[in-house]
Amino acid sequence: MSWKRTLEKIINWELWPFELRYSLITPVWAWYCLRSRSLWFFSPSNPTITFGGFEGEDKREMYDQLPKELYPKTIYIHPSDDFASVKEQVEKNGFTYPFIVKPDVGMKGLLFRKIDTIQELQVYHKMVPCDYLIQELVDYPLEISVFYYRYPVDQKGVITGFIQKDLMDVVGNGKSTLWELINEHPKARHRLEEMRVKHKENLDTVVKAGERYILTYAANLNRGARFTNLHHLIDDELCAVFDKLSHQTTFYYGRYDIKCASIEDLKKGLNFSILEFNGSGAEPNHVYNAGFTLFQAYKEFLLHWKVLYRISKMNARAGHPYWSFKRGLRHMQQSKRHMKELEALDTQILI
Repeated sequence: MSWKRTLEKIINWELWPFELRYSLITPVWAWYCLRSRSLWFFSPSNPTITFGGFEGEDKREMYDQLPKELYPKTIYIHPSDDFASVKEQVEKNGFTYPFIVKPDVGMKGLLFRKIDTIQELQVYHKMVPCDYLIQELVDYPLEISVFYYRYPVDQKGVITGFIQKDLMDVVGNGKSTLWELINEHPKARHRLEEMRVKHKENLDTVVKAGERYILTYAANLNRGARFTNLHHLIDDELCAVFDKLSHQTTFYYGRYDIKCASIEDLKKGLNFSILEFNGSGAEPNHVYNAGFTLFQAYKEFLLHWKVLYRISKMNARAGHPYWSFKRGLRHMQQSKRHMKELEALDTQILI
């Protein structure tokens, strides 16, 4: 079985490590750095977000620019806060269980958790060393991603990617244990150590026939979410919704993660909630699970890099300078240290 998984990882470029996946086109990124005379050529892309939203930006910075009705009810918690104070804030702001917790500065769904009880919240608060947010669990049935960009000189932008995201899960057959189902899952079987740690109390449980067991509540690529390409549903009506958002927030380039009641409602600007906005560091994730060859994916990556370079150059000329080498390096080093800390803790907090 192990050699088959190894072979699958070699053949399927989507399973390659990030560095290997991008290795052949890295020189293009370097060329944009040279043309901009800045290693951080992307930093002016979204002027109202730290580092253009490439890495290490906090979510509060993004939410503060959105109308309150367009994102989930959220409160911010500092790790030094007394838990009695945290409990009081939860009650005062009308939160009911379950709700979501996640680091204010996060990535890859690390330490993203659904909290069902006050005991789970207490465990999370005790172990998480950084600022985090408590956020209502949005009950809209669809989670989607929209990749949007707009040149600063234009009134209208472009949607290049539109996908539906479904949580990584297994469905029971009344015979197989959870561990057996995980080993048969096309994505979970490549994350066995993570699954073993996170679901250790249920691994030997036989999942009832037809019962859905969710393996992770973070609907992103790094947490094994299943993507469905909705590119055929992109139209002027959908673009108009994000043009309006872009003018309100000056988000010029990036990916919106959204929950909505339906695609029809989203196109009307109704019944949706923005979970996150990922700026210049956002991948065009519509290339995954969509049958793209590696070179078709490269074509899409290069298109987005070219757009990112042009938007950043326009904003730099408009008075939003590129970050200095020293400033960017310090920020990246801090961000890497923070991510390593989150990665180490992610397998220890078993809620």
